[in-house]
Amino acid sequence: MRKKQAQILVVDDQEEILFSAKMILKKHFETIFTTNSPKKIISILNENEINVVLLDMNYRIGFEDGREGIHWLKEIKILSPNTIVILMTAFGKIETAVEGIKIGAYDYVLKPWHNEKLLETIDKAVAESRKNSKKTVIEKTEKRYFTGNSQKIKQAYAIAEKVAKTDANVLILGENGTGKYVFAEFIHQNSTRKEAPFVHVDLGSLSDNLFESELFGYAKGAFTDAKTDTPGRFEMAQNGTIFLDEIGNIPLHLQSKLLHVLQTKTVTRLGESKARPLNVRIISATNNDIKAEVKSKTFREDLLYRINTMEINLPPLRERKDDIVPMANFILENIAQKYNHGPEASGWRFEENAAAYLERYPWKGNVREMENKIERALILADNNIISITDLDILDFEDIQENDENPLSEMEKTAIEKALLKHHGNISKTAEELGLSRAALYRRIEKYDLKN
Repeated sequence: MRKKQAQILVVDDQEEILFSAKMILKKHFETIFTTNSPKKIISILNENEINVVLLDMNYRIGFEDGREGIHWLKEIKILSPNTIVILMTAFGKIETAVEGIKIGAYDYVLKPWHNEKLLETIDKAVAESRKNSKKTVIEKTEKRYFTGNSQKIKQAYAIAEKVAKTDANVLILGENGTGKYVFAEFIHQNSTRKEAPFVHVDLGSLSDNLFESELFGYAKGAFTDAKTDTPGRFEMAQNGTIFLDEIGNIPLHLQSKLLHVLQTKTVTRLGESKARPLNVRIISATNNDIKAEVKSKTFREDLLYRINTMEINLPPLRERKDDIVPMANFILENIAQKYNHGPEASGWRFEENAAAYLERYPWKGNVREMENKIERALILADNNIISITDLDILDFEDIQENDENPLSEMEKTAIEKALLKHHGNISKTAEELGLSRAALYRRIEKYDLKN
């Protein structure tokens, strides 16, 4: 039997599972990689064109909630969007695997598996991978970024383009959801390092006891669960870029360890004495007032000097009103394509009166909030048209108490239509409009819609 040309990666902390999977799969597929440490996924993906990852959902003794599997699924989808991921789970943990499918996994298999079912699932995944591979290079090199026309964002992109051509460390400042990750990726993609890894680390989610092992790696035997030599995120980013997100959240006692790495351009794994040289570009980001933290002695001034050779401030959406509607259209098109609407993606649009609401809505969560609301709206919408009720942006305080205000008229009309549709049922009307019952009652009274 001729083997299919495909590269499969199996990730599980049980050696017997890895051995069994490899014995089955190597009879049918050209190349099988295995690893008992999910932290090696990034380096394997960077060095090989993996078609399918068979990913276990739990790796630490006593932690069986599948959160690790979800975390690594997200990492794989960021690093290699066209790699197909199949989750492995026990029968009683199917719910978490289903959650994984919602965020990008192709399918799941139950352990212990049936060999025929496993082969069938992977075979279909390989076929799906081949469909994706034809457009992989184009997607990586031609990823679109929404720039906008506001002066502040144009200035930020102009700085980013200039600094991308250097190896200067960059600090990106901005509120939650302003697009700091996208900006860091933009800098990497426009740099001479773009063919090397772009490694994202959410420092805000790292507990103190995982900080060093995650960032710097560890040697076998360095602590109880250290079963193999494992590189940290800095080594994974070798010759590329490491993005240290939420750097303002690092406790003071750990800042000195990070500073040492930046100063010496070396990293020493836990349990080792040998310093390993690093060639890594550092991009950091925070939504904190980092200079105020320096003044209050909660953030080291010398560390700040190391990370902000160049500083870029990203404006919140409320400071770039003219960009809101064009950005919403850009996001809508991208999300429509994500949901496989293909050429019809451009057929999606917002209803005429939605623009005024989009511009007046406060967007406290900025771009991230807009993406979430538009994705939800696309799922709910009928006939490729997004309404203001689909967007769930009716309930905010920035509507003037002026009967001639067009926003008030639109809101009144939307409530009247919803009440009529649900025959006056307050609960169902409030649910459709995205309002609480109390908020709906206030508006019914305001617009005199009691009868």
